[in-house]
Amino acid sequence: MSGRTVGGRYELATLIGQGGMGQVWSAFDSRLGRRVAVKLLRPELSTAEEDGDELRRRFTREWRVTAQVDHPGLVTVHDAGSDGDELYLVMQYIAGADLADHLAEHDPYPWPWAVAVAAQLCSVLAAVHAVPVVHRDLKPRNLMIRPDGTLVVLDLGIASVLDADTTRLTRTGSPIGSPSYMAPEQAMDGTVGPRTDLYALGAVLHELLSGSVPFPGSSALGVLHRHLYEPPLPLRRLRPEVPEPLEALVLRLLAKDPQHRPADAHEVYRHLAPLLAGPAGFGGPAEPMDPTRPFRRPHAPWPDPRAAGAPPLPAPVPATAVRPLPVAAAVDEVKRLLDSGRITQAVKVLGDAVPVAEAEHGPDSPVVRMLRKQYAATLMEDGQFHAALPELRRLAMDAAAEAGPADPVVLRFRYEAAQCLEQLGEALPALAEYRALLPQFEQQAAADPALPLEIRRRTARLLLGTGDRAGARAVLLRLLLDAERLHGPHHPLVAETRSTLDWLSQVRV
Repeated sequence: MSGRTVGGRYELATLIGQGGMGQVWSAFDSRLGRRVAVKLLRPELSTAEEDGDELRRRFTREWRVTAQVDHPGLVTVHDAGSDGDELYLVMQYIAGADLADHLAEHDPYPWPWAVAVAAQLCSVLAAVHAVPVVHRDLKPRNLMIRPDGTLVVLDLGIASVLDADTTRLTRTGSPIGSPSYMAPEQAMDGTVGPRTDLYALGAVLHELLSGSVPFPGSSALGVLHRHLYEPPLPLRRLRPEVPEPLEALVLRLLAKDPQHRPADAHEVYRHLAPLLAGPAGFGGPAEPMDPTRPFRRPHAPWPDPRAAGAPPLPAPVPATAVRPLPVAAAVDEVKRLLDSGRITQAVKVLGDAVPVAEAEHGPDSPVVRMLRKQYAATLMEDGQFHAALPELRRLAMDAAAEAGPADPVVLRFRYEAAQCLEQLGEALPALAEYRALLPQFEQQAAADPALPLEIRRRTARLLLGTGDRAGARAVLLRLLLDAERLHGPHHPLVAETRSTLDWLSQVRV
C-alpha cells in the first residue's frame, strides 16, 4: 500500500501502527508539502453488513470529537474524508517515541519522569473532560513523548461524548478499551466518566513506577477479574524510593469505586505539583525526551534557535461579514451538510437561520419552530450540550403552553434536556428530571414501551456515578423484571442489568 495516494493528496509512506479499527500511516501532504499521519478504517470493516454502519459512525465521531478539543498535548486533526470504500483521518505527525518504548528504554523509569508524564497527562485530561469527552483507552501506546519531553495524547477513536448510548459494550459483547488499564465500572458494563480515565492514569503510573501493570494476567478475562476484585500492590513494596504521597495517590487513582478516586484531573495535578522538578534545574543539560524538561525549562525552545531569525508571520487577513442565507436556502444547505456528515457546519447555518426566520415569519410560526427543533437536535448530535439545553427547555415551555405539560412532544423535549444535563455532568438535576418524567412515560408506554426502561437504565447509571449503590440496586431490580417481561430473558439489556447487579453484590469498596 506504500505509495498509494489517499484523498487525492496524501501519499502513504510507512505503516506506523494498527489496531482494531484500522491502520495509521506516515504520509506526505502534496498540497501543503508536509509530513502527516493518516488513519484508515479497515475496508473489510467499513463494508461489512453487520458492523459497517456502526464503525463508520464511530470513525466519524472520532474526527469530530478530536477536532473540537484544542490543547497542545492532544494530536491535531487536519482533515477527514472518504476514499472509495475507506474512511480516512489526517492528523499531525508526532516525532518521538511512544511511552511504552520510552519505558522499555529507561528501566527502571525515574520516578520524577513518571510524575512529569502524569502531570502533563492531567493537563490534557482537564481539557478533554471539559468538552465533555472521556478518552476510554489511555495506555502507554497511546501516549507519545516528543524529543523536547512534552507529552502528546493520541487516539480519541473510542472516545465517548459522555453519551450513555455510546458507552455500552460492542456488538461482540466486549467492553471497548484495553483490559490492563480498564476501570472496574468500564469492564463491568461499559460505564464511563472522567474518573474512568483517572483510573487508567493510575494504571499507567503504576506501570511506569513498577515496570508492570497493576494487574497482569494471561487472559483478558483474568485481568478484568483482578481489576474488579483484587487490591493493587502498594508501590513502595516494589520500589522503596517512590515518595509516600505518590504511592498514596496511585492507590487512590486505582480505587474500585469511582467515588473514592480524586474528583478530577485538577485534583490529581495538585497532588503531583509538589513532586515535580522545578526551575532550579533550568541550567542543566537538555536530555532528549526527558518529560521533566517542560517543568524545568518552561517555554524554552528545543533545540536552541539559530542566530538567524525566522521570517515574520504574514499579516492576518481581516474577516468579512457573511450574510445569513435566506430561510429556504438555509434549509436546503442544512440538509446537504447533514447528508455529508458536516454536522458542525450545519449547526452554524441553523443558528444563523433561526433569527432570520423569526424576523421574516414571527417567533411563533411553524417554520421557526421547525428550525429551532432541528437546531436543538443538531446541537445534541454535535455534542454541544451547553447550547442545546436552553433550546430544548424553550421548546418544551412553548409546546406546554399550547398542548399542556403532559403532551408527548413536551415530555420528549424534557427528556432530551435531561440527557443534556446528564452529558454535562449535572447528575442531580438529571436524576430529578428522569424521576419526574418516568411516571408520565409509563402512562404512555403503549406508544414506546422501551422508553421507561431506558430512563431506568440512565437513572441507575447516574446513581452509580454518585455513589448511591443502594438506590441503583433498587432501580436495577425493577429494570430487570420489566426488561425480562418486555424482551425476554436473553435480551442484551437483561444480560447487562443482571451483570451490573452481580457486580454490585460482589465488588469490594
